[in-house]
Amino acid sequence: MKVVIVEDELAASENLAYLLHNINSDIEILKVLDSVKSSVEFLSKYHEAELIFMDIHLADGVSFEIFDQVTINIPVIFTTAYNQYALKAFKFNSIDYLLKPIDTDELSDALEQFKVQNKQNGIADHQIKGLIDLVGKKDKIYKSTFLVHHRDEMIPLKTEKIAYFRIDDGIVKGVSFENKSYSMDSKLEDLEEELDPDQFYRANRQFIINREAIVNIKQYFNSKLIVVVDPVCDERIVVSKAKALGFKTWLDS
Repeated sequence: MKVVIVEDELAASENLAYLLHNINSDIEILKVLDSVKSSVEFLSKYHEAELIFMDIHLADGVSFEIFDQVTINIPVIFTTAYNQYALKAFKFNSIDYLLKPIDTDELSDALEQFKVQNKQNGIADHQIKGLIDLVGKKDKIYKSTFLVHHRDEMIPLKTEKIAYFRIDDGIVKGVSFENKSYSMDSKLEDLEEELDPDQFYRANRQFIINREAIVNIKQYFNSKLIVVVDPVCDERIVVSKAKALGFKTWLDS
């Protein structure tokens, strides 16, 4: 399979290429493009690409502008940091996407889906219009307060005071910076949608971490990371090899 990557962040494009080669060593990265201009120039000419991975925000504009200047007749999978609530528009328009940081299993599923369906169609004008409308909307207002259980009552807890969310014996709990634990009514997946991604990170299936709670990160075997938090957690918080680069990029931003 011959692939083109449209991504203006070097670390992100290198990570995607690394994941693709790990999944299938026969995948060939034909070109990595970092702007609307370079993408239009490349895609306007003859090429052998069978699939494009395309970030939404590029250095010189939004990637949807590429479709205004050149016809793309091959499948496109968008890579984006948009939250799940907004990405419903992608599925509604029958467009595939991967949420950053890219998960190996999700990437593998996307490739398998592409192979099974053997898609040969590009994206229609009405689909792109729907996505342009999406990115033109104002940023989402994230949850600032949670109503949490405390003994026989419920109290408002400011989101900024929560160090991390975790799954403990099947129950989702929010742990405050004062090291108090509160049961939450939401699933971890739902909380992820409600939290500001600049402030909170889904480290793994069990934890969402507030960046203010992170003391340091340590190298673990097989290129994984261990996150040390305050207040101290009695369970080791491990970031997988696939998510390690994305996590460090997020923490360094």
